[in-house]
Amino acid sequence: MNKHILIPIFFVMFLSCQKAPERNCKDFKTGTFTFTSLVEGDSLTTTFVREGNIEIDYFNKKVDSSSIRWINDCEYILKQLNPKSKEEEKSIHIKILTTTNSSYTFEFNAVGDSKKLRGTAYKKH
Repeated sequence: MNKHILIPIFFVMFLSCQKAPERNCKDFKTGTFTFTSLVEGDSLTTTFVREGNIEIDYFNKKVDSSSIRWINDCEYILKQLNPKSKEEEKSIHIKILTTTNSSYTFEFNAVGDSKKLRGTAYKKH
């Protein structure tokens, strides 16, 4: 067999053996979660409770509520129910990229904004 034919065949076989990232998104539709982010050098943790079509966020001694609209099992849109500024009026698109038994990695951005950020949320049991 020609060496130039074997290389592409080997490459395709190698790629087909790669395991796709795990995404059991349904396991994370409801529950209590924590998410820690770095803001101006400080590590800040948000706790949020997601139940049905509502998410309640606890951050910096403040409580906010948002509506949830699921696009599919792994993507949803958050819209703050009582925004206090133009910035808070923007809906947030969240996409779950990978899952483990107790966490999920996600990317998020304001709807219409091309800059996407990533984070990991941990489910409390």
